[in-house]
Amino acid sequence: MTRSGLFEMSDVGIEGRKIAFVGKAPLSFQADKIIDAHDCIIMPSLVNAHTHLSMELMRNYKDTASNLMAWLNEIFPIENKLVENDILWASRLGVCELIQSGCTLFNDMYFMQHRTAQAANEGGIRACIGMTLFGDEEDSKQRLAQKSKETATQISESEGRLHLDVAPHAIYTCTKGSYLYAHDWAKDHHCQLHTHLSETKGEVENCVKEHGKTPLNYLLEMGYFNDTKHVLAHCVHLTEDEMETLASLDASVVNNPTSNCKLASGIAPIGRMLGKHINVALGTDGSSSNNNQNMFEEMHVASLVSTALTGDITSLPPYQVLEMATINGAKALGFPEIGTLEAGKDADLIIIDTHKSHLTPLNDPFSALVYSTQASDVDTVFCQGKIVMEHRKITGIDLDETIRQTEICWQDIKSR
Repeated sequence: MTRSGLFEMSDVGIEGRKIAFVGKAPLSFQADKIIDAHDCIIMPSLVNAHTHLSMELMRNYKDTASNLMAWLNEIFPIENKLVENDILWASRLGVCELIQSGCTLFNDMYFMQHRTAQAANEGGIRACIGMTLFGDEEDSKQRLAQKSKETATQISESEGRLHLDVAPHAIYTCTKGSYLYAHDWAKDHHCQLHTHLSETKGEVENCVKEHGKTPLNYLLEMGYFNDTKHVLAHCVHLTEDEMETLASLDASVVNNPTSNCKLASGIAPIGRMLGKHINVALGTDGSSSNNNQNMFEEMHVASLVSTALTGDITSLPPYQVLEMATINGAKALGFPEIGTLEAGKDADLIIIDTHKSHLTPLNDPFSALVYSTQASDVDTVFCQGKIVMEHRKITGIDLDETIRQTEICWQDIKSR
């Protein structure tokens, strides 16, 4: 997939974990396995740059909350009941859902992170595992001390697929001391930082009332952005000056349009951010506020809401949306080895079956991928050159058992 829009009949070769060639196969290349991808599109796998994977448990739950804070007040009591077994099975389910929708890298922020890391390893895909922080500095120290070693063990066994990050939840759930501790820990351990920012008008207004400045400026002035790399989820309510500031930082924004619409948080000005050369990636958020991990659906919604916000049908063209869901996400999360289809990159690829009624005629493939393609059209998925799903069959996790066990966990949670 290239900016010039060149889609052509060609071969893609994989050797080990790498893409060996794109185009005509060299005579010297002898394949151990040949996949007939006639009537298919081969493209880079997708990147879900912000989610809470094990919130699969709360899918289709409390969907009538009036806004984000009302919804969180319904969700937090459930989260207080969760145990490691719940997180493990829900994370396995989330990994399956990601793979089925063509995603091989996700950026997670949740609890008992080593279990989510375990599920990612079992599924054979990539993840940024966020050590999620709440409360004050002492609480944050305890959270990191309790789970960082177990998570680090999973990361060491991942062949480079997993990264460890630090994820202070938000300015309304973490103190200044917690943010500064997260910053120092991330800097010392060469990690990036992941937080929610300016998701709602209420968050911004309360921050101005309490601190005399907006959330971005509050974090900026405390030194949170000094010498560190950042992923900022949502950023729905930014001023023009704040966008100019963001463009000067080592920071990426993650657009979560479905969640923002569902919780009435607003629509992020993505077109303006891209115009200021801010790296903008795409995420689903958790399955309780979305209610799925379907990045094809997220691309579709991102394009539609941008058009609705700007009144300009060219404000976020399909190719830019695809960049957000692939190369921009890889850049945001620190995986330069993936995100494009070119020799030398890691073979994180998906094969999409276009022999479908809703993809006929194909005409512009970029439009087809953003406006017409369904997650169920993803036939085969590779991560690091290994097949993690072939002809819709997931190879590393038993999906049927995972569905059964997740339902058992949810019924048990409700009775606690």
